[in-house]
Amino acid sequence: MKDGVLDAYLEAGKIASRVLSRSLPLVRVGASFPGVVEEVETLVRKEGAGLAFPLNLSLNEAAAHDTASAGDDRTFAAGDVVKMDLGVHLDGYIADTAGTVDLGENGPLVRASQAALEKAISLVRPGISTGDLGGAIQGEIEALGFRPVANLTGHGLGQYEIHTPPTVPNVHLAGGAVLKEGMVFAIEPFATTGTGFVSDSPRVQIFQQVLDRPARLPAAKRILDQVRDRRGLPFARRWLSGEKIEITLSALVRSGHLHAYPVLRDVPGSLVSQAEHTVIVTGDGCIVTTR
Repeated sequence: MKDGVLDAYLEAGKIASRVLSRSLPLVRVGASFPGVVEEVETLVRKEGAGLAFPLNLSLNEAAAHDTASAGDDRTFAAGDVVKMDLGVHLDGYIADTAGTVDLGENGPLVRASQAALEKAISLVRPGISTGDLGGAIQGEIEALGFRPVANLTGHGLGQYEIHTPPTVPNVHLAGGAVLKEGMVFAIEPFATTGTGFVSDSPRVQIFQQVLDRPARLPAAKRILDQVRDRRGLPFARRWLSGEKIEITLSALVRSGHLHAYPVLRDVPGSLVSQAEHTVIVTGDGCIVTTR
């Protein structure tokens, strides 16, 4: 890995770590959901970095992909389990990190995802398979009495690419990618009191341009113009301006220009925790950029 690239990954990681540590305490009973999102995203920009994706704040059974929407009036309540997933980039080089805030009495659930993350990180080195990491994650979470979310995974990171190989499972899988020096990826265990599987909810507030081709309709062209500087990184519905946005977003998803990210959730009444760090594989271990 070239020095300039490594430096960008390391600095993005430092920024992400600072912002997350300052931001998790903002989540408290009675605080405004959209207010926290706006404050955290503003902190990233003040640090001179870009958002790799809209700040994710996912409540209780929701595991991922929720963020504030226009007119969002939600507040945090006693008992909530809140996942904050933050992505920061410098020149497209990404740091992805997450933590969970417990506003109730769910400390063991929060510790389960944290313990799984630390165990997986301790194993990262060339020659280890991602299946081995998944087995370690599963073992830690199940030992504490919870289930790993089997259909969510960690993922590789590239320049302006938020999901690349390798995939890092949260359960044991035979084989998997073999880690090599220079690989950059996020490990993100999810622990749940529910079924261990998430499904799409109707709520969709995050999108990503996946097809770089002109659109025919003027409204569609306006949206693509607004997200062009994202260079394929995800964006939030609330970042857009203009008329007929919902209809146009749906049309762009159908045409293949955009990919939609529905909020992913376990069964109602369940609780999910998340922990995440970005790592770079070295000759004898790894660098955790977001520590």
